[in-house]
Amino acid sequence: MRILFLGDVVGRSGRDALTAALPELRRRLAADAVVVNVENASHGFGVSPDMVRAFLVAGADVLTLGNHSWDRKEIIGFIDGEPRLIRPLNYPPGTPGRGATVVEVAGGRKLLVINAMGRLFMEPLDDPFRAVQAELARHSLGAAGTVQAAMIDIHAEATSEKMAMAHSFDGKVSLVVGTHTHVPSADHRILPGGTAYMTDAGMCGDYDSVIGMQKGGAALRFWKKVPGEKLAPAEGPATLSGVLVRTDDATGLAQEVAPVRHGGLLAPAMPDF
Repeated sequence: MRILFLGDVVGRSGRDALTAALPELRRRLAADAVVVNVENASHGFGVSPDMVRAFLVAGADVLTLGNHSWDRKEIIGFIDGEPRLIRPLNYPPGTPGRGATVVEVAGGRKLLVINAMGRLFMEPLDDPFRAVQAELARHSLGAAGTVQAAMIDIHAEATSEKMAMAHSFDGKVSLVVGTHTHVPSADHRILPGGTAYMTDAGMCGDYDSVIGMQKGGAALRFWKKVPGEKLAPAEGPATLSGVLVRTDDATGLAQEVAPVRHGGLLAPAMPDF
């Protein structure tokens, strides 16, 4: 299975770049499944139902969230009815929505997508490690399993927490990829147990910015520790940043992994497999 994951979509620049480029990018990479983190899509804070529909029409199969899951209040009443939009599974019981979903791809194969959120320097949610462990216990991986591939989007601030998540579930999922920090890391690799890993996928947004937000107001917050102007997304050309992994249908583990960067300011990167 070929799984394309794209990092946090930030503002209109990221939305427009994603919806414009995704159909051709999916074809070019022969992606069987596309998963996108969209928690910053609406002016940098949350996502709206209309945006969710547009991303799905453009070719996304699953959309993940994070610490801005509920910034657009209308998503609270929408998320239960859209199984392809998932929020971190370690929100407390009773929270709307779901933290994992299974989608079917070509050939009747199934992909499990889990969204988890870290706790270091983040909201004090339930334990993401035990939550992921419990979810994985419901599935088996590989040709004879309930799913033929599985991935985790770990939305976290701390690199250590993302790495710990990957090593904890090495050999049990196809891919562990980090989101939230909006800067693509250069550590994509396959771990000893066969799980592909990348600390952060980066963002789909304008990199002439402070992690996707306009430079002036964002930088001023570090100079003056008083409330300033409201942060607004940068509006220049966006780079779509993420990762592509190819898995073995027999085992569900990774065979190849490579970064993806398309458009905008960053140096392009396109897998050769």
